[in-house]
Amino acid sequence: MAAADLTTVANLKQWLNISTTTDDALLARLVTACSTAIQNYLNRQFASASYTDNIDGEATNAIILGNYPVTAVASLTIDGIAIPSSTGTGVPGFVWDMYGVQLVPGLYQFTRGNGNITVSYTAGYAAIPLDLEQACIEFAALRYKERARIGIASQTLAGETVTYLNAAMPASVVSYLQQFKKVVPV
Repeated sequence: MAAADLTTVANLKQWLNISTTTDDALLARLVTACSTAIQNYLNRQFASASYTDNIDGEATNAIILGNYPVTAVASLTIDGIAIPSSTGTGVPGFVWDMYGVQLVPGLYQFTRGNGNITVSYTAGYAAIPLDLEQACIEFAALRYKERARIGIASQTLAGETVTYLNAAMPASVVSYLQQFKKVVPV
């Protein structure tokens, strides 16, 4: 399992009702490929990781970070000056939420500048949300089943015509993913 995989081969095999190990390498490759496709589509990563963002200051008291949900902020500097974490209500410094960092009004401000703010933080999920994992499972399962009909859009057998889905990502998977789409420009 690759670090950025959104599900496991075991979960995919359970969905497909496969009990043998014959296709495990293929299934692992599909999990990784579908996980990558989903994260590219959503323009974000989901596994918990450490990040350092250099951000342009806009003379505000809040900034949005490039990755979320934010789970910890290790350090914040503005124009090379280290800003402490606020230790209580009204105490100058910074506080954070799942999307960004805010300055407690008082001593500090995100001054205007190009890349003058540096934030080191941790963001992502310790456990992948179940609906996101299910989207990956269904996407990988579809790709697994499609290998028997690569390039075939429809097929007629015994007077019955079957038309196959011909989309990069099925609508059912996209519907799971909409809530996770990154819409904030970075």
